Amino acid sequence: MAAPIPLQNDFNATKLRKLTRSTSDATQARRLLSLAVIYDGGTRTDASNTGDVTLQIIRDWLLRFNKEGPEGLAGRKPCLLNEDQLQALEDIIEKGPTPAIHTVVRWRLCDLTQWIWEEYRISISTSRLGILQARGWRKLSARPCHRQCNEEANEAFKKTFQPE
Repeated sequence: MAAPIPLQNDFNATKLRKLTRSTSDATQARRLLSLAVIYDGGTRTDASNTGDVTLQIIRDWLLRFNKEGPEGLAGRKPCLLNEDQLQALEDIIEKGPTPAIHTVVRWRLCDLTQWIWEEYRISISTSRLGILQARGWRKLSARPCHRQCNEEANEAFKKTFQPE
């Protein structure tokens, strides 16, 4: 069996647990806690049980941690769209679709992914467009009206309704 990969000397279990409390990335926190087990003198198997991963993944985390420090354990994927592309996407959402050009009357996420593909040749899933929500966009739709709704009766009710 090969010798285990050594850990960095400038960190210890206490520092890693402190970093774990300060991070907002759950993936990074789980990885830091797994490595803290090793710093405490636990085995790699104990660390893999803590992180609920295999020994190979613990080895990969150790290599990344030794090379990049705690930042190397962050689990964020970079955005596929740059800032200019995101701004263009926001602009087209703000303008709304042109039915003759875009063949839709309202934007759905699947329509936006198609537009991104046609415009930039970037294949992106609808779930990755969650970045729009992070940028303040929300799905809004008009409240539906039943097809048998009597508009005159509703107006009469509104005029005679007395709120408490």
